[in-house]
Amino acid sequence: MGKENLPDKPFILVAPHRTWWEPIFFALVISPREATFMAKKELFKNPILRFILVHAHAFPVDRAHPGPSVIKTPVKALKKEDKVLIMFPSGTRYSEQLKGGASLIAKLSKAPLVPFVYQGPLSFGGLMKHKQITIGVGPEIDFDFKAKLDEKQTKQVNDDMEKAWDRIDNEIDPSFEYIPPEKKNK
Repeated sequence: MGKENLPDKPFILVAPHRTWWEPIFFALVISPREATFMAKKELFKNPILRFILVHAHAFPVDRAHPGPSVIKTPVKALKKEDKVLIMFPSGTRYSEQLKGGASLIAKLSKAPLVPFVYQGPLSFGGLMKHKQITIGVGPEIDFDFKAKLDEKQTKQVNDDMEKAWDRIDNEIDPSFEYIPPEKKNK
Protein backbone atom coordinates (compact mmCIF):
# COMPACT_ATOMS: atom_id res chain seq x y z
CA MET A 1 0.00 0.00 0.00
CA GLY A 2 1.47 3.35 -1.04
CA LYS A 3 4.26 2.12 -3.35
CA GLU A 4 3.71 5.27 -5.44
CA ASN A 5 5.40 7.15 -2.56
CA LEU A 6 8.75 5.42 -3.14
CA PRO A 7 11.35 7.92 -4.43
CA ASP A 8 13.55 7.06 -7.41
CA LYS A 9 16.61 8.20 -5.46
CA PRO A 10 18.25 6.91 -2.27
CA PHE A 11 16.06 7.43 0.78
CA ILE A 12 15.78 6.59 4.46
CA LEU A 13 12.97 4.18 5.21
CA VAL A 14 11.83 5.03 8.75
CA ALA A 15 9.47 2.73 10.62
CA PRO A 16 8.37 1.84 14.12
CA HIS A 17 10.19 -1.37 15.13
CA ARG A 18 7.53 -4.04 15.75
CA THR A 19 9.14 -7.38 14.81
CA TRP A 20 12.56 -8.76 13.99
CA TRP A 21 11.42 -9.88 10.51
CA GLU A 22 9.91 -6.64 9.20
CA PRO A 23 13.18 -5.54 7.51
CA ILE A 24 12.77 -8.55 5.19
CA PHE A 25 9.29 -7.40 4.14
CA PHE A 26 10.46 -3.79 3.77
CA ALA A 27 13.31 -4.97 1.52
CA LEU A 28 10.80 -6.89 -0.60
CA VAL A 29 8.67 -3.75 -1.04
CA ILE A 30 11.63 -1.67 -2.27
CA SER A 31 13.05 -4.48 -4.43
CA PRO A 32 14.97 -4.45 -6.77
CA ARG A 33 16.58 -1.54 -4.91
CA GLU A 34 19.33 -2.62 -2.53
CA ALA A 35 18.97 -1.81 1.15
CA THR A 36 21.25 -1.53 4.15
CA PHE A 37 20.25 -1.45 7.77
CA MET A 38 21.60 -1.15 11.28
CA ALA A 39 21.54 -4.17 13.59
CA LYS A 40 22.64 -4.41 17.19
CA LYS A 41 26.19 -5.77 17.40
CA GLU A 42 25.10 -8.70 19.56
CA LEU A 43 23.35 -10.25 16.56
CA PHE A 44 26.71 -10.54 14.76
CA LYS A 45 28.10 -12.88 17.46
CA ASN A 46 26.13 -15.83 16.07
CA PRO A 47 28.04 -17.08 12.96
CA ILE A 48 24.92 -18.10 11.04
CA LEU A 49 23.10 -14.87 11.81
CA ARG A 50 26.27 -12.86 11.06
CA PHE A 51 26.49 -14.53 7.63
CA ILE A 52 22.85 -13.62 6.88
CA LEU A 53 23.22 -10.05 8.16
CA VAL A 54 26.44 -9.36 6.24
CA HIS A 55 24.89 -10.69 3.02
CA ALA A 56 21.82 -8.54 3.68
CA HIS A 57 24.13 -5.48 3.86
CA ALA A 58 23.50 -4.92 7.58
CA PHE A 59 26.14 -3.26 9.70
CA PRO A 60 26.67 -3.64 13.46
CA VAL A 61 25.83 -0.90 15.94
CA ASP A 62 27.04 -0.78 19.53
CA ARG A 63 23.94 0.69 21.14
CA ALA A 64 25.70 1.26 24.48
CA HIS A 65 28.62 3.13 22.90
CA PRO A 66 27.68 4.28 19.39
CA GLY A 67 30.66 5.72 17.55
CA PRO A 68 30.92 7.94 14.47
CA SER A 69 30.44 4.93 12.15
CA VAL A 70 26.77 4.78 13.24
CA ILE A 71 26.29 7.95 11.17
CA LYS A 72 29.12 7.68 8.62
CA THR A 73 28.28 4.16 7.37
CA PRO A 74 24.65 4.90 6.40
CA VAL A 75 25.50 8.33 4.97
CA LYS A 76 28.10 6.67 2.71
CA ALA A 77 25.59 3.97 1.67
CA LEU A 78 23.05 6.64 0.73
CA LYS A 79 25.42 9.06 -1.04
CA LYS A 80 27.93 6.78 -2.74
CA GLU A 81 26.31 3.36 -2.98
CA ASP A 82 22.78 4.44 -4.02
CA LYS A 83 21.21 2.24 -1.33
CA VAL A 84 18.08 2.63 0.75
CA LEU A 85 18.63 2.78 4.50
CA ILE A 86 16.10 0.83 6.57
CA MET A 87 16.02 2.51 9.96
CA PHE A 88 14.02 2.20 13.16
CA PRO A 89 14.36 5.59 14.92
CA SER A 90 13.47 4.07 18.32
CA GLY A 91 16.46 1.73 17.98
CA THR A 92 14.61 -1.18 19.58
CA ARG A 93 11.30 -3.03 19.66
CA TYR A 94 10.99 -2.30 23.38
CA SER A 95 10.64 1.47 23.15
CA GLU A 96 8.56 3.95 21.21
CA GLN A 97 10.78 6.90 22.14
CA LEU A 98 12.54 8.16 19.01
CA LYS A 99 16.18 9.13 18.88
CA GLY A 100 17.68 11.83 16.63
CA GLY A 101 19.78 9.67 14.31
CA ALA A 102 17.30 9.67 11.42
CA SER A 103 17.31 13.47 11.26
CA LEU A 104 21.10 13.66 11.40
CA ILE A 105 21.57 11.02 8.69
CA ALA A 106 18.95 12.76 6.50
CA LYS A 107 20.68 16.12 6.97
CA LEU A 108 24.15 14.78 6.11
CA SER A 109 23.06 12.59 3.20
CA LYS A 110 20.32 14.90 1.82
CA ALA A 111 18.17 11.74 1.54
CA PRO A 112 14.42 12.04 2.20
CA LEU A 113 12.75 10.27 5.11
CA VAL A 114 9.96 7.95 3.92
CA PRO A 115 7.62 6.48 6.56
CA PHE A 116 6.76 2.76 6.44
CA VAL A 117 4.65 0.65 8.78
CA TYR A 118 4.27 -3.09 9.22
CA GLN A 119 0.93 -4.53 10.25
CA GLY A 120 0.80 -8.26 10.63
CA PRO A 121 1.64 -11.06 13.02
CA LEU A 122 3.74 -9.95 15.97
CA SER A 123 4.69 -13.47 17.01
CA PHE A 124 6.71 -16.01 15.06
CA GLY A 125 3.81 -18.46 15.41
CA GLY A 126 1.48 -15.97 13.73
CA LEU A 127 4.01 -15.50 10.95
CA MET A 128 4.19 -19.28 10.39
CA LYS A 129 0.38 -19.45 10.20
CA HIS A 130 0.54 -17.11 7.20
CA LYS A 131 -1.57 -14.39 8.79
CA GLN A 132 -2.04 -11.32 6.61
CA ILE A 133 0.82 -8.83 6.42
CA THR A 134 0.37 -5.31 5.11
CA ILE A 135 3.20 -2.85 4.53
CA GLY A 136 2.17 0.78 4.23
CA VAL A 137 4.30 3.51 2.66
CA GLY A 138 3.61 7.19 3.21
CA PRO A 139 4.80 10.34 1.45
CA GLU A 140 8.17 11.86 2.35
CA ILE A 141 8.42 13.62 5.71
CA ASP A 142 8.91 17.39 5.39
CA PHE A 143 12.55 18.15 6.15
CA ASP A 144 14.36 21.47 5.78
CA PHE A 145 17.82 20.42 4.60
CA LYS A 146 19.04 24.04 4.75
CA ALA A 147 18.01 24.72 8.35
CA LYS A 148 20.36 24.15 11.25
CA LEU A 149 19.67 20.76 12.78
CA ASP A 150 18.92 21.50 16.40
CA GLU A 151 16.83 19.92 19.13
CA LYS A 152 13.69 21.75 17.97
CA GLN A 153 13.97 20.56 14.35
CA THR A 154 14.81 17.01 15.46
CA LYS A 155 11.74 16.95 17.71
CA GLN A 156 9.58 18.29 14.86
CA VAL A 157 10.84 15.59 12.47
CA ASN A 158 10.27 12.89 15.11
CA ASP A 159 6.73 14.20 15.72
CA ASP A 160 6.09 14.22 11.96
CA MET A 161 7.31 10.61 11.67
CA GLU A 162 5.00 9.47 14.47
CA LYS A 163 2.03 11.28 12.89
CA ALA A 164 2.83 9.70 9.51
CA TRP A 165 2.98 6.21 11.05
CA ASP A 166 -0.33 6.80 12.84
CA ARG A 167 -1.90 7.99 9.57
CA ILE A 168 -0.65 4.95 7.63
CA ASP A 169 -1.69 2.56 10.42
CA ASN A 170 -5.17 4.13 10.40
CA GLU A 171 -5.44 3.82 6.60
CA ILE A 172 -4.57 0.12 6.77
CA ASP A 173 -6.75 -0.72 9.79
CA PRO A 174 -8.38 1.96 11.97
CA SER A 175 -8.70 -0.53 14.85
CA PHE A 176 -4.98 -1.46 14.86
CA GLU A 177 -3.13 -0.80 18.10
CA TYR A 178 0.48 -1.75 18.66
CA ILE A 179 1.63 -2.48 22.20
CA PRO A 180 5.41 -2.87 22.57
CA PRO A 181 6.45 -6.24 24.02
CA GLU A 182 7.96 -6.55 27.47
CA LYS A 183 11.72 -6.99 27.32
CA LYS A 184 12.78 -10.39 28.60
CA ASN A 185 15.60 -10.36 31.15
CA LYS A 186 18.39 -12.76 30.29
